[in-house]
Amino acid sequence: MKKEWNKNILRAGLILSFLAINALLLFGISSVFSYLNTGADRSAMLHLGSPINEVYLPQIQWENNDNLGRPMEERTLQKIQKDYLSAWHVHNLALMNNEHYGIPDYYTDSIREKIYKIIDLNKASNTHIEKTTVAHHPKLEFYSADGTLVVFTDSNVVSFNRVFKDKRMVIEHTDTSSYKIMMLLEDGFWRIRHMVAFQEPTKNDLNSDDASLKEVSEIPMINGVNYYPKDSPWTMFEDTFDEAIIDRDFGVLQKMGLNTVRIFVPYEDFGSAKVDAQKLARLKRTLDLAERQNLKVIVTLFDFYGDYNIHDWTLTHRHAEHIVHGLKDHAALLAWDIKNEPDLDFESRGRTEVLAWLEQLLILVQQWDKNHPVTIGWSSPETAANLSQQVDFVSFHYYREAAQFKSALDLLRNAVPDKSLVLQEYGYSSYDGIWNAYLGSVNEQGNYYEQMQTILRKEKIPYLFWTMYDFEEVPTAVVGSLPWRKERQKYFGFLDTNGKPKAAFRHLDQNGEVGQDLK
Repeated sequence: MKKEWNKNILRAGLILSFLAINALLLFGISSVFSYLNTGADRSAMLHLGSPINEVYLPQIQWENNDNLGRPMEERTLQKIQKDYLSAWHVHNLALMNNEHYGIPDYYTDSIREKIYKIIDLNKASNTHIEKTTVAHHPKLEFYSADGTLVVFTDSNVVSFNRVFKDKRMVIEHTDTSSYKIMMLLEDGFWRIRHMVAFQEPTKNDLNSDDASLKEVSEIPMINGVNYYPKDSPWTMFEDTFDEAIIDRDFGVLQKMGLNTVRIFVPYEDFGSAKVDAQKLARLKRTLDLAERQNLKVIVTLFDFYGDYNIHDWTLTHRHAEHIVHGLKDHAALLAWDIKNEPDLDFESRGRTEVLAWLEQLLILVQQWDKNHPVTIGWSSPETAANLSQQVDFVSFHYYREAAQFKSALDLLRNAVPDKSLVLQEYGYSSYDGIWNAYLGSVNEQGNYYEQMQTILRKEKIPYLFWTMYDFEEVPTAVVGSLPWRKERQKYFGFLDTNGKPKAAFRHLDQNGEVGQDLK
């Protein structure tokens, strides 16, 4: 009986094992079949490490979808758009790396051979091309009845190209072309079959003279401050954001007779290409508070940004576009400042790369907002002539001796005789410790402001000083960890860490109404 029982157990075990093995085989076969029918993840195929919409985001707007043939479904149009932009991105990467990888995934046999010839020729001559596009304006022309072929025109595509020979840039140019595109649906993916470039009249959406005369006329009247709240410098839009504190500070500035504040938008903290809605709302609320106190606001974009790589351009464009469209109709907005002290990145990132990035953003911001002037916050008078013809007014910073200011100003005036000048930052640290060789003091700071304000009034130069408060802490990311830089940075305010006036206050207070209230 026992032997019979053991045989039954063995038979049952063998049957269960057979069934389990067959189930696994069937699961494996079905998984492979499903994979082959749905296709691989295109982002993974590119080996980019991120989805395409996180690495390449040119502006794209379909003009209309009226076409010959089958009506276009919205879901299909989005798929065509995704694969079309991916094709551009893969092509740009192939030209930069001189590699064929990824081209077969987005181009059919005939066109990929042409691309390969260009890549192979560049590779043989030790040449490579860095390229990106900014905006696409496709118009659907034809969609076949069987849903496998689409034809459209992409008009006035602006591309930026840098040609390198032996790792040295030899040409940098901008090209505007239109393209006739045919795409085929193969294996569930849309691939480019034909792509023919042609020229047509470009749309000139820009006119620097479109800037509001009222706003430009207000630039020479600027007298104000670069603003951060006392307890949240460089992080004012984080969770510590406090409307009551900002409203109170703006009230003090208004009573002092000041009329402008400059505030900063940190690129990464605001979500990069995908702007954080909550932080944008806090930024808007800051402008509301400024309007309540009759203050105008200069918004500085791209604080703590320093890449400038051409393949990063479209991400920065989407960031700026979101913020500009979110604020451009606000009554408190006075002007846009593209970037704070970008010339400090000339050495590490390359002057040509920085200027090209700035110039394109100037064009776009002026296109998105035709009613507010645009500037760039250069770190010194000597660098402020860069792109002076593209900006609406020239901004510069100055932290040197007061006695040298007039000569530096005259040189800049001679270099830029036809634009309003704004001293966008200036100041003096009252830090008197060892890391400043005991040279600073509250009285020295007061003397500095007295001298500078006398010159600025005489020369009729609009200004914004740095800054309202002394700070107990300065983030290392701002000035680094070196104590002789970090400690000095804490003491540029005209109010101390307790909010009490320092000697500089009386030289900055235009009305003399609030000094006693702050003591």
